[in-house]
Amino acid sequence: MPNSYWLVKQEPSTYSWSTFVQDKGTNWTGVRNYQARNNLRAMKKGDLAFFYHSGDEKQVVGIAKVAKGPYADPTATEGDWVAVDLVPIKPLKQNVTLATIKADSVLKEMLLARNSRLSVSGVTETEFRYLLKLAGTTI
Repeated sequence: MPNSYWLVKQEPSTYSWSTFVQDKGTNWTGVRNYQARNNLRAMKKGDLAFFYHSGDEKQVVGIAKVAKGPYADPTATEGDWVAVDLVPIKPLKQNVTLATIKADSVLKEMLLARNSRLSVSGVTETEFRYLLKLAGTTI
């Protein structure tokens, strides 16, 4: 298992899990929030991340891996922004909704539950393993 775990959010109408899988990966660019940027900076090659559909869906749908650690975001015209490269690992057998996460005694303290607007957040190993269990998914 990797050293760190993450959750990345995307509006499915903008970039869905199925598009991510079809593309076989992507560079995660365009993050313009300082806390989310700092999370991107902390990512290392091999770390795992949940892929979360925001908007109307509000659910974790898959697992991705960091294929390349942080580098200067090529979409940034100014400022000190970073990007990482992600590749899909596998979809969850059962998606896990934000409502389920907020209602669960183990997961209710996840950053996602406390700050649902943050596009890139850390996940503890306990949260990661428990969410996988809820999703009926193994790595």
